[in-house]
Amino acid sequence: MSKTIGDVILDVSNISLSFGGVKALSDISFNVREHEIRAIIGPNGAGKSSMLNCINGVYTPQQGNITFRGQTFSHMDSHQVAVMGVARTFQNLALFKGMSVLDNIMTGRNLRMKSNLLLQALRWGPAEREEMVHRRKVEEIIDFLEIQPYRKTPVGQLPYGLQKRVDLGRALALEPQVLLLDEPMAGMNVEEKQDMCRFILDVNDEFGTTVVLIEHDMGVVMDISDRVVVLDYGKKIGDGTPDEVRRNPEVISAYLGTGH
Repeated sequence: MSKTIGDVILDVSNISLSFGGVKALSDISFNVREHEIRAIIGPNGAGKSSMLNCINGVYTPQQGNITFRGQTFSHMDSHQVAVMGVARTFQNLALFKGMSVLDNIMTGRNLRMKSNLLLQALRWGPAEREEMVHRRKVEEIIDFLEIQPYRKTPVGQLPYGLQKRVDLGRALALEPQVLLLDEPMAGMNVEEKQDMCRFILDVNDEFGTTVVLIEHDMGVVMDISDRVVVLDYGKKIGDGTPDEVRRNPEVISAYLGTGH
Protein backbone atom coordinates (compact mmCIF):
# COMPACT_ATOMS: atom_id res chain seq x y z
CA MET A 1 0.00 0.00 0.00
CA SER A 2 1.57 3.28 -1.05
CA LYS A 3 1.34 6.32 1.18
CA THR A 4 1.37 9.98 0.29
CA ILE A 5 4.52 11.84 1.31
CA GLY A 6 3.85 15.55 1.81
CA ASP A 7 5.91 18.74 1.61
CA VAL A 8 9.06 19.41 3.60
CA ILE A 9 8.13 19.81 7.30
CA LEU A 10 11.68 20.00 8.70
CA ASP A 11 14.71 21.41 6.91
CA VAL A 12 18.20 21.12 8.38
CA SER A 13 20.58 23.53 6.69
CA ASN A 14 24.40 23.65 6.96
CA ILE A 15 24.54 22.55 10.60
CA SER A 16 28.01 22.51 12.19
CA LEU A 17 28.61 21.60 15.82
CA SER A 18 31.87 21.48 17.76
CA PHE A 19 32.77 20.59 21.33
CA GLY A 20 36.04 22.31 22.18
CA GLY A 21 38.18 21.56 19.15
CA VAL A 22 36.29 18.42 18.19
CA LYS A 23 33.88 18.68 15.25
CA ALA A 24 30.80 16.59 15.90
CA LEU A 25 28.94 17.77 12.76
CA SER A 26 30.31 19.48 9.65
CA ASP A 27 27.98 21.39 7.34
CA ILE A 28 25.10 18.89 7.43
CA SER A 29 21.98 19.54 5.34
CA PHE A 30 18.94 17.34 4.73
CA ASN A 31 15.17 17.62 4.91
CA VAL A 32 12.26 15.61 6.24
CA ARG A 33 8.93 15.40 4.44
CA GLU A 34 5.55 15.19 6.09
CA HIS A 35 4.39 11.63 6.77
CA GLU A 36 7.68 9.93 5.89
CA ILE A 37 9.94 7.71 7.96
CA ARG A 38 13.37 9.32 7.63
CA ALA A 39 16.34 7.35 8.98
CA ILE A 40 19.71 8.73 10.08
CA ILE A 41 22.37 6.03 10.03
CA GLY A 42 26.12 5.77 10.39
CA PRO A 43 28.83 4.00 12.39
CA ASN A 44 29.36 4.75 16.09
CA GLY A 45 30.57 8.31 16.63
CA ALA A 46 29.17 9.49 13.29
CA GLY A 47 27.19 12.33 14.90
CA LYS A 48 23.68 10.87 14.73
CA SER A 49 22.58 11.64 18.30
CA SER A 50 24.27 15.07 18.10
CA MET A 51 22.12 15.80 15.05
CA LEU A 52 18.95 14.79 16.90
CA ASN A 53 20.06 16.94 19.86
CA CYS A 54 20.35 19.98 17.55
CA ILE A 55 16.85 19.42 16.14
CA ASN A 56 15.51 18.83 19.66
CA GLY A 57 17.11 21.99 21.12
CA VAL A 58 19.48 20.17 23.49
CA TYR A 59 22.58 21.41 21.61
CA THR A 60 23.10 24.79 19.95
CA PRO A 61 25.01 24.46 16.66
CA GLN A 62 27.71 27.02 15.91
CA GLN A 63 26.54 27.32 12.30
CA GLY A 64 23.45 26.66 10.24
CA ASN A 65 19.75 26.74 10.98
CA ILE A 66 16.69 24.55 11.20
CA THR A 67 13.36 25.34 9.56
CA PHE A 68 10.24 23.75 11.01
CA ARG A 69 6.93 24.32 9.24
CA GLY A 70 8.30 27.41 7.49
CA GLN A 71 9.78 29.04 10.64
CA THR A 72 13.59 29.26 10.68
CA PHE A 73 15.65 29.04 13.87
CA SER A 74 19.39 29.27 14.46
CA HIS A 75 18.75 27.68 17.85
CA MET A 76 15.83 25.51 18.88
CA ASP A 77 14.73 25.68 22.52
CA SER A 78 13.68 22.28 23.96
CA HIS A 79 10.41 23.56 25.43
CA GLN A 80 9.54 25.51 22.28
CA VAL A 81 10.29 22.43 20.14
CA ALA A 82 7.85 20.36 22.21
CA VAL A 83 5.17 23.07 22.03
CA MET A 84 5.56 23.13 18.24
CA GLY A 85 4.85 19.40 18.11
CA VAL A 86 8.20 17.57 18.12
CA ALA A 87 8.54 14.67 20.61
CA ARG A 88 11.55 12.51 21.33
CA THR A 89 12.54 9.17 22.81
CA PHE A 90 16.01 8.62 24.23
CA GLN A 91 18.68 5.99 23.70
CA ASN A 92 19.07 5.63 27.48
CA LEU A 93 15.61 5.31 28.95
CA ALA A 94 14.66 8.43 30.93
CA LEU A 95 11.54 6.95 32.52
CA PHE A 96 10.36 7.33 36.12
CA LYS A 97 11.10 3.78 37.27
CA GLY A 98 9.01 3.92 40.48
CA MET A 99 5.92 5.28 38.71
CA SER A 100 3.31 3.18 36.92
CA VAL A 101 3.10 2.80 33.16
CA LEU A 102 -0.03 4.99 33.14
CA ASP A 103 1.59 7.77 35.19
CA ASN A 104 4.76 7.73 33.05
CA ILE A 105 2.69 8.19 29.88
CA MET A 106 0.58 10.89 31.62
CA THR A 107 3.77 12.98 32.06
CA GLY A 108 3.82 13.28 28.28
CA ARG A 109 0.49 15.18 28.49
CA ASN A 110 1.87 17.99 30.71
CA LEU A 111 2.26 20.47 27.87
CA ARG A 112 -1.37 19.96 26.91
CA MET A 113 -2.72 20.63 30.39
CA LYS A 114 -4.19 24.10 30.83
CA SER A 115 -4.99 24.00 34.58
CA ASN A 116 -2.37 25.37 36.94
CA LEU A 117 -0.35 22.98 39.11
CA LEU A 118 -2.33 23.73 42.29
CA LEU A 119 -5.64 22.84 40.64
CA GLN A 120 -4.05 19.73 39.15
CA ALA A 121 -2.75 18.69 42.57
CA LEU A 122 -6.15 19.25 44.19
CA ARG A 123 -7.90 17.62 41.20
CA TRP A 124 -10.63 20.21 41.58
CA GLY A 125 -13.33 21.34 39.13
CA PRO A 126 -11.96 22.07 35.66
CA ALA A 127 -8.66 20.36 36.49
CA GLU A 128 -10.43 17.11 37.31
CA ARG A 129 -12.48 17.23 34.09
CA GLU A 130 -9.35 18.02 32.12
CA GLU A 131 -7.44 15.15 33.71
CA MET A 132 -10.20 12.73 32.72
CA VAL A 133 -9.83 13.81 29.08
CA HIS A 134 -6.05 13.34 29.23
CA ARG A 135 -6.42 9.99 30.96
CA ARG A 136 -8.70 8.77 28.16
CA LYS A 137 -6.04 9.74 25.62
CA VAL A 138 -3.38 7.90 27.62
CA GLU A 139 -5.60 4.80 27.82
CA GLU A 140 -5.91 4.89 24.02
CA ILE A 141 -2.12 4.93 23.71
CA ILE A 142 -1.82 2.04 26.18
CA ASP A 143 -4.31 0.05 24.07
CA PHE A 144 -2.49 0.98 20.87
CA LEU A 145 0.87 -0.21 22.27
CA GLU A 146 -0.73 -3.40 23.68
CA ILE A 147 0.46 -2.80 27.25
CA GLN A 148 -2.95 -2.90 29.00
CA PRO A 149 -1.92 -5.67 31.48
CA TYR A 150 0.87 -3.42 32.81
CA ARG A 151 -1.07 -0.15 33.24
CA LYS A 152 -0.56 -0.05 37.03
CA THR A 153 2.87 -1.76 37.10
CA PRO A 154 5.90 0.33 38.14
CA VAL A 155 7.96 0.76 34.96
CA GLY A 156 11.14 -0.45 36.70
CA GLN A 157 9.61 -3.92 37.05
CA LEU A 158 8.98 -4.35 33.31
CA PRO A 159 11.31 -6.11 30.87
CA TYR A 160 13.47 -3.82 28.76
CA GLY A 161 11.46 -4.20 25.54
CA LEU A 162 8.26 -3.10 27.32
CA GLN A 163 10.05 -0.15 28.96
CA LYS A 164 11.02 0.99 25.45
CA ARG A 165 7.35 0.77 24.50
CA VAL A 166 6.38 2.95 27.48
CA ASP A 167 9.02 5.48 26.37
CA LEU A 168 7.39 5.54 22.93
CA GLY A 169 3.97 5.93 24.59
CA ARG A 170 5.13 8.96 26.57
CA ALA A 171 6.38 10.62 23.38
CA LEU A 172 3.08 9.81 21.62
CA ALA A 173 1.14 11.38 24.51
CA LEU A 174 2.29 14.79 23.24
CA GLU A 175 0.44 14.00 19.96
CA PRO A 176 3.52 15.09 18.01
CA GLN A 177 3.65 16.01 14.34
CA VAL A 178 7.28 14.85 14.26
CA LEU A 179 8.59 11.98 16.38
CA LEU A 180 12.36 11.70 16.93
CA LEU A 181 13.40 8.15 17.83
CA ASP A 182 16.96 7.63 19.11
CA GLU A 183 17.80 3.95 18.63
CA PRO A 184 14.36 2.66 19.63
CA MET A 185 15.49 -0.95 19.08
CA ALA A 186 18.89 -0.91 20.79
CA GLY A 187 19.36 -3.93 23.05
CA MET A 188 16.22 -5.70 21.85
CA ASN A 189 15.85 -9.29 20.75
CA VAL A 190 14.44 -10.17 17.32
CA GLU A 191 10.84 -10.49 18.51
CA GLU A 192 10.95 -7.16 20.39
CA LYS A 193 12.42 -5.47 17.29
CA GLN A 194 9.61 -6.84 15.12
CA ASP A 195 7.03 -5.47 17.56
CA MET A 196 8.71 -2.05 17.68
CA CYS A 197 8.90 -1.92 13.85
CA ARG A 198 5.19 -2.65 13.68
CA PHE A 199 4.37 0.12 16.18
CA ILE A 200 6.55 2.66 14.34
CA LEU A 201 4.87 1.80 11.03
CA ASP A 202 1.42 2.04 12.67
CA VAL A 203 2.24 5.42 14.29
CA ASN A 204 3.33 6.67 10.88
CA ASP A 205 0.33 5.19 9.09
CA GLU A 206 -2.59 5.56 11.54
CA PHE A 207 -1.62 8.83 13.25
CA GLY A 208 0.07 10.33 10.18
CA THR A 209 3.10 11.14 12.36
CA THR A 210 6.37 12.01 10.63
CA VAL A 211 9.19 9.87 12.06
CA VAL A 212 12.92 10.64 12.21
CA LEU A 213 14.76 7.53 13.31
CA ILE A 214 18.32 6.70 14.37
CA GLU A 215 18.93 2.99 14.14
CA HIS A 216 21.95 0.65 13.90
CA ASP A 217 20.10 -2.36 12.52
CA MET A 218 20.48 -1.92 8.76
CA GLY A 219 17.84 -4.54 8.01
CA VAL A 220 15.27 -2.58 10.01
CA VAL A 221 16.26 0.72 8.39
CA MET A 222 16.04 -0.65 4.87
CA ASP A 223 12.65 -2.27 5.61
CA ILE A 224 10.78 0.64 7.17
CA SER A 225 12.39 3.88 5.95
CA ASP A 226 11.26 6.02 3.03
CA ARG A 227 14.58 7.87 2.84
CA VAL A 228 17.92 7.51 4.59
CA VAL A 229 20.66 10.05 5.38
CA VAL A 230 24.11 8.61 6.18
CA LEU A 231 26.65 10.31 8.45
CA ASP A 232 30.28 9.32 8.99
CA TYR A 233 32.70 11.23 11.25
CA GLY A 234 30.24 14.14 11.38
CA LYS A 235 29.95 14.48 7.60
CA LYS A 236 27.08 13.53 5.32
CA ILE A 237 28.17 10.79 2.90
CA GLY A 238 24.84 9.62 1.50
CA ASP A 239 21.19 10.60 1.18
CA GLY A 240 18.36 8.94 -0.71
CA THR A 241 16.04 5.96 -0.81
CA PRO A 242 17.18 2.76 0.94
CA ASP A 243 18.13 1.28 -2.46
CA GLU A 244 20.17 4.34 -3.46
CA VAL A 245 21.99 4.39 -0.15
CA ARG A 246 22.65 0.64 -0.28
CA ARG A 247 24.44 1.08 -3.63
CA ASN A 248 26.42 4.19 -2.62
CA PRO A 249 30.19 3.33 -2.70
CA GLU A 250 31.00 5.81 0.10
CA VAL A 251 28.36 4.26 2.34
CA ILE A 252 29.60 0.75 1.57
CA SER A 253 33.18 1.75 2.44
CA ALA A 254 32.12 3.47 5.69
CA TYR A 255 30.20 0.41 6.82
CA LEU A 256 32.75 -2.15 5.69
CA GLY A 257 35.66 -0.08 6.95
CA THR A 258 37.51 -0.08 3.61
CA GLY A 259 37.73 3.73 3.52
CA HIS A 260 39.47 4.15 6.90
